[in-house]
Amino acid sequence: MILKPAATGPAIVACNTCRVPGEDQAGDSGKRSGARLVEALRAVQASDPAYGAVAVEEMPCLFACGDSCTLHLRAPEKVGYVLGRFTPDEGAARAILDYAVLYADSDAGQVPYRDWPEGVKGHFLTRMPPAGFVVA
Repeated sequence: MILKPAATGPAIVACNTCRVPGEDQAGDSGKRSGARLVEALRAVQASDPAYGAVAVEEMPCLFACGDSCTLHLRAPEKVGYVLGRFTPDEGAARAILDYAVLYADSDAGQVPYRDWPEGVKGHFLTRMPPAGFVVA
């Protein structure tokens, strides 16, 4: 089966096969940038219980290869977002998780721009309405 069960609540689904432009197959550390971003997300999440309400999941290839270190932020009945062009480090992971907590607490998945962590600004690629809805 191509699909496997995942968290049903708020979640970050990160591409674990992303490579930044110019990176060889496995990157300098032996791991691709996407896998390093997943590791950073999990390390930051483990450092603060405030991040526990958002699952960190991974999967191969989100098909956004031109915008490496890509992730999908989703939750039931909320607008979802694809973000990319991150560096796979603690600073990016913390900004992503800070935004994800605000997202999880929002009514429909829309966080006021004034509340966005600086580290996510400029990283939004797309937004998707949840099944059965469009954005008004």
